[in-house]
Amino acid sequence: MRNRSSWWVIIVIMLILDLYVFQVVKALTSTTSEKTRVAVYAFYWTISISAIVFLLLLPYLNTDTWPKNVRNYIFATIAGLFIAKLLASIFFLIDDIRRGITWVLSKMFPENIGDTNKNAAWSISRSAFLNWFGVGVGGTFLASFIYGFSNKYNYHIHRVRLSYDNLPQGFRGMKIVQISDVHSGSLADKEAVGKGIDLILQQNADVILFTGDLVNDVSTEMHNYVDVFGRLKAPLGVYSTLGNHDYGDYVEWASIEAKRENLEKLKGIHGQMGWRLLMNEHVALEKNGDAIALLGIENWSALKRFPKYGKMEQAYAGTEKYPFKILMSHDPTHWDAEVRPKYGDIDLALAGHTHGMQFGLETPFFKWSPVQWVYRQWAGLYEEGKQKLYVNRGYGFLGYPGRVGILPEITVIELV
Repeated sequence: MRNRSSWWVIIVIMLILDLYVFQVVKALTSTTSEKTRVAVYAFYWTISISAIVFLLLLPYLNTDTWPKNVRNYIFATIAGLFIAKLLASIFFLIDDIRRGITWVLSKMFPENIGDTNKNAAWSISRSAFLNWFGVGVGGTFLASFIYGFSNKYNYHIHRVRLSYDNLPQGFRGMKIVQISDVHSGSLADKEAVGKGIDLILQQNADVILFTGDLVNDVSTEMHNYVDVFGRLKAPLGVYSTLGNHDYGDYVEWASIEAKRENLEKLKGIHGQMGWRLLMNEHVALEKNGDAIALLGIENWSALKRFPKYGKMEQAYAGTEKYPFKILMSHDPTHWDAEVRPKYGDIDLALAGHTHGMQFGLETPFFKWSPVQWVYRQWAGLYEEGKQKLYVNRGYGFLGYPGRVGILPEITVIELV
């Protein structure tokens, strides 16, 4: 009952938003021909009503049987339309507030009506500016949102050189490839995914590290991609850990045993691909006669809505003898919450999880994404004292089948 009530609230909000935006559409087209107005109105309401009707029918549609691409694009387009109208409405509301204040002042000080009339042309022009600006902002967002569909397999390499005084001589020049957040349940183009694997192999990494979220929910999502990701090989091996989505926590299971069996099958898939899954443990990496420790823990988040399966104390035990330590931990909030305060000799931590929200702006001078309002470390390199954290932007995608500004990432880290 609660879910249905929430669903109806969403539909009512969408309808109110459509009616509010339509008032601006009418105002902006008031000076055009009747034929133009009819065409604009018909287009606007065809799109808006189609979205609402789809949401009304959604409880009766078995969308799980639909082609993955079709389902993802429909949901993403409806969400994009809603957000675009919401952004535009911010500017419409500013103009309505301005006009409301002007009206109140005209009632409070009627002696100034003459002055108001003299400035009427300026007032109308400013109103038109805000309305058109709102349309521009909303339209730009929607266009970017739709364009982002084409970026979901547009893999980009981020190269980082990290310098450490305590790095053993044998590991100087070591090359690490990090990938994260494959989310195989969202993938629909095996050939495009394979090209990303080719790009990884071309880096000739010494070791490949995967930092969690191989699937969205269930192990069967990987069945069509085992052969693709199984191609990943490196001289020192391919190592992996689990993310919050890998446990099946977001699915209603028939029993606890079914959920446990799903996780065991997923662990088996890591092994089938030749990946060494680290479950709250560590291994020694040896190169040129030297050794360093690689730790991998299960998902551990400082945020309440995500699980704390990781046991850092288990993974760390026995690593004291190694001069250099790398930690794989899916959620970057782990770094500030536990790693830095308690484990000051973890030299490099690798995380993923945020995807950079798959939406934002990145230039050589700055980066921004709404996800930074939730995560202090959300993409790229962070340093505190001698400790470093790198947050991968994700190989795959979840929910929104695209990327705007924050592209899918293959990280190449060179230790010097």
